[in-house]
Amino acid sequence: MQKVVGKKPLRLDKVLAHMGFGTRQEVKKLIKGELVKVNGEPVRDPGLHVRPGRDRIEVSGKPLEYREHIYLMMYKPRGVLSATEDRSAKVVLDLISPQYRAFRPFPVGRLDKDTEGLLLLTNDGQLAHGLLSPRRHVAKTYYAVVRGTVTESDVEAFAHGVVLDDGYRTLPASLKILRSGPESEVELVVYEGKYHQVKRMFQALGKEVTYLKRIAMGPLVLDEALKPGGYRELTPEEIGRLRQ
Repeated sequence: MQKVVGKKPLRLDKVLAHMGFGTRQEVKKLIKGELVKVNGEPVRDPGLHVRPGRDRIEVSGKPLEYREHIYLMMYKPRGVLSATEDRSAKVVLDLISPQYRAFRPFPVGRLDKDTEGLLLLTNDGQLAHGLLSPRRHVAKTYYAVVRGTVTESDVEAFAHGVVLDDGYRTLPASLKILRSGPESEVELVVYEGKYHQVKRMFQALGKEVTYLKRIAMGPLVLDEALKPGGYRELTPEEIGRLRQ
């Protein structure tokens, strides 16, 4: 975990709640029980203002390394919703540990329930907005299995933009044929995130996507070591490339 120096003073109870030590009420009990020290001194005031990263904070004798944001790369499995909560279905936040859920991350964009692959989870709203902004045209790379023979005419259609069932013409996209036949394998890159876009593009060309996996989003590439449902924190280098 990266140590972050706070830009401005924050309430001690807010800092501890943000770092997953419980609700504000639970944190207040920790503080009033003198289990929290600031710069070596026990404190009993939950409203004490501290500068995380500059002030030394300890909880039950363990030093606290404060972070404002988290960035997780997940291999979203099929059958799980790209959402923070749902009454009946499993969501991606159900797959991560409580220590990360405490930061209240959310998925950046979404993958359909039956689509798997790369999904970024973060609580950095500014970064998420930049990646999702229609003006940025961030590339999204997919591997797909398609029922039907994909040909060079389909590659050309993608390059010019495909007219969807509602009359919308997509931005130009790239399509690479990996294997052509009654069941084809392709890799494609799109630059927008319309509803079911990849499936609808192939549907407009008379074909059906039977399997879809996102393998990259902008400069972020799915870690081959991750299994479906697995996740890890982004490296500082990966975060830096996303911010660019």
